[in-house]
Amino acid sequence: MDLDVLFVGTAGSAPTARRGLPATLVRRGGDRLLFDCGEGTQRQLLRSVGLLELEEIFISHFHADHFLGLPGLLKTFGLRGREQPLSIYGPPGLAALFKALLPVMGRNPFEVRIHELEPNEELEREDYLIAAYQVDHRVAAYGYALIEEERPGRFDESRARELGVEPGPDFGRLQHGEAVGDVTPDQVLGEPRAGRKVVITGDTAPCEMTGVVAHGADLLVHEATFSMEEAARAEETGHSTARGAAELAAAAEVKLLALTHISQRYAGRELREEARAVFENTIVPRDFDRVEIPFPERGPAIHHKVQSPVHRPQSAEAVDGIESEC
Repeated sequence: MDLDVLFVGTAGSAPTARRGLPATLVRRGGDRLLFDCGEGTQRQLLRSVGLLELEEIFISHFHADHFLGLPGLLKTFGLRGREQPLSIYGPPGLAALFKALLPVMGRNPFEVRIHELEPNEELEREDYLIAAYQVDHRVAAYGYALIEEERPGRFDESRARELGVEPGPDFGRLQHGEAVGDVTPDQVLGEPRAGRKVVITGDTAPCEMTGVVAHGADLLVHEATFSMEEAARAEETGHSTARGAAELAAAAEVKLLALTHISQRYAGRELREEARAVFENTIVPRDFDRVEIPFPERGPAIHHKVQSPVHRPQSAEAVDGIESEC
């Protein structure tokens, strides 16, 4: 089962020439899950993987840079003749927000299902779950974790043959936990194998709950709006520094840390260096980078980079104060 994370938008509260507003696409098998939908997300998708027929969108909180892409995205879906329902999840208040956006979006030819989640609520899927948990921002805000179930141990074909089981449907029954005659699955299966875990924090200061939820995660996507030089401002606005995110990742024993929500102040390198002084396995992805997450026994996560056009960075003076709003 393939699992990867595409960084659709990695900017902070305002876009730059290189970075779009927050949006992260998780692809697992045939499932396509979008986390946050900043302004311009539909164009970012068109520039990368195409405008997918998403079935579920998860909003972390109701600051504008995390949801203002919804009206355009839904309108475009309607113009394309979409018919299947779309589910949107978020903290309490999502229904009121969507109602306020309706005059902008107009009528949709497809059903939009709004789901307000409680903290620690879990959405069960066929062999994984999505858990919403409360983070530490200035407003009600959630992080989300995708957690796979354990998988059966490796099937010992030779042992099954020795016990008299013939190749074919009976092999499949044993692998799915059914006994075949006197042969039980524990006789031919190894120890259960771990599933994978991806945690996406949205906007937050480093918090205990993220550390608990992300423990042992294959990938932690954590915001890093500021460097340590702006630690006081990070605390004031409910955001994280790169070092703070790295300290949390180290304590939680995650396998890979990806820093996002990057302010226009930074090119990214300085935040990566600050974080790696604490937690070496840190990346600062650019838009359209992706992280491929194989099963644990097949090796670590792989960061696939894309080439970005040359751009002229704005000065820090030109963008000072932007993050104070979100």
